[in-house]
Amino acid sequence: MLDYGKEADRYDASRGGEPRAAAAAGAVLGLLPADTRTLLDVACGTGLVTRRLAARAGLRVTGVDAAPRMAQLAAARLPGAVVLGDSRQLPFPDASFDAVSTVWLLHLFPGPEETASVVAECARVLRPGGTYVTTVDKAASHDVGSDIDTVLAPRPVRPAVDRAEAVEAYAAEYGLAPTGRAGFTGHGQGRSPRSTVDDLHRGWFTRVPPDSPLAARLAAGLAALPDQDVPRPDPWFSLRAFRKRG
Repeated sequence: MLDYGKEADRYDASRGGEPRAAAAAGAVLGLLPADTRTLLDVACGTGLVTRRLAARAGLRVTGVDAAPRMAQLAAARLPGAVVLGDSRQLPFPDASFDAVSTVWLLHLFPGPEETASVVAECARVLRPGGTYVTTVDKAASHDVGSDIDTVLAPRPVRPAVDRAEAVEAYAAEYGLAPTGRAGFTGHGQGRSPRSTVDDLHRGWFTRVPPDSPLAARLAAGLAALPDQDVPRPDPWFSLRAFRKRG
């Protein structure tokens, strides 16, 4: 997993900035009932999406993140509304919020047990009748069928812990029933060959050690592609919404 403390200062610029944040927030808000008054944004990162969620009239938003530098940047955007905390043990009482969101979080964990524990915590702090919204199938979203994807195809890929059907199973175990789905474009996240080589060297592809022979072979294949700095199509991210029974 990337060190998100170290990534914090370059995170927004390398992840599509404001256009991507606007698309993500709009899709999340579109899945919330009109009477939603409180929202917890888990793993809020730098607060770029969280700030846009908080712009909805009548919605009070709280952000939580485990990386101190991320939380610090988010707190500058939402003073008094961001806390430091682990998504697997949220620092809030039961039934505290009308809605909870996890955007680009569930895919980060090494196994289904930890991913399920996050869903369990989100369900715990959600009031009965409340809404949980999460991204699913994060890794698959980036496979847009480009020449870059062809070069990367031989890399080992771990089973995705945020597959839609897996997330639905976690949710059902903790009293959450499906209520809707949506999607949005990851503006500014289309890969170019050169940026993908940089991602290889930063350890972005967790099953490919940056100093391994496989990384060197993939980098060579990427370097041979045309249009080294031309981004390929943006990814399309998927959201699922659930309602807490009770």
